[in-house]
Amino acid sequence: MTRITITGTGAVTPAGWGVAEMMKALDEGVRIVPGELVRERGEAEAMVTPVLRVPPGAATAALPKSPRLRRVSPVSKFAVGAAVEALGPERMAKVAAGELRLGIVCPLMNGCVNYSNRFFGEVLADPSVASPILFPETVFNAPASHLSALFGSTAPNDTLLGDTAEIYTALEIATEWLLRGDCDGVLVVAPEELDWLSAEALQLYSSGAVAAEGAAALYLEIDGAGPELVCVPDPVALVPGCDRGAALREIFAASGVLDDGATLLADSRSGIARFDRAEDGVFGGWSGPRVSVRKVLGESFTASSGLQLVVAVQAILRGDAERALVATLGGNEQAAACVMRR
Repeated sequence: MTRITITGTGAVTPAGWGVAEMMKALDEGVRIVPGELVRERGEAEAMVTPVLRVPPGAATAALPKSPRLRRVSPVSKFAVGAAVEALGPERMAKVAAGELRLGIVCPLMNGCVNYSNRFFGEVLADPSVASPILFPETVFNAPASHLSALFGSTAPNDTLLGDTAEIYTALEIATEWLLRGDCDGVLVVAPEELDWLSAEALQLYSSGAVAAEGAAALYLEIDGAGPELVCVPDPVALVPGCDRGAALREIFAASGVLDDGATLLADSRSGIARFDRAEDGVFGGWSGPRVSVRKVLGESFTASSGLQLVVAVQAILRGDAERALVATLGGNEQAAACVMRR
């Protein structure tokens, strides 16, 4: 019987570069102290917003030396850092030698906002440079493009735009590519970078909602040594005015998981009561282990949902749980989940 397995993970978070740093922060359970994002407003007082940044350090210097990375924005650096960790040097060498066909899927919500801001900023400052050839939205493809170029991959490459639950669609695409024989392995990489617009918007909903940056990566292959991806139920659409709790209950039922005390729940709670109300209502009495990455690492949108998956894989590998239910209640698109087991 064919098994889709997750045999590599990577993470770049406000806790540091690497899965080990992320797991240490989550095990300690202490929220990282935020820094500040300052937006100058001419003669008006500057806008100061709390944010959680990825710390610079030796890991950034250890990124592969490539002309493609010379002028990239943070989102692509985070994507590369997580992807390199998930893939590992042996697989990287095989991809470069043409011995391993590597597919890449990048789900994003904000994406390459710094590049887009720069393009729009130039036009606003000087409308004479406006041109139909300027399509800032195309830079959403930059992280996925940089990854394929860096690894020398000619296998399928795709970028998905959606809310924070879009990564589950990426898992479905990765599974389809593997079962069809399009690839030998697939990297699912969810990177996000900070920008003032989303950071300030979060604060309008709650002063406790702190935007973060980073990336999560998972390497999937057939019949590998890692945890098995058992199922990815069809997502439940969040139509306007819907009952978000009902959507979450529907996806929970579709997963087929029972709270048996040995199943980990990796949820999308942020620690803000009104944001978490639906999840607390559906999973409030969960008897097994439970982890909420956003409570410690902030809201990095699609990257946070990727980190939910990474922490579930790590928990299974450490023996903390036999099985994991990973569930994300998206912002305005879908409720989605997946199940993995040892």
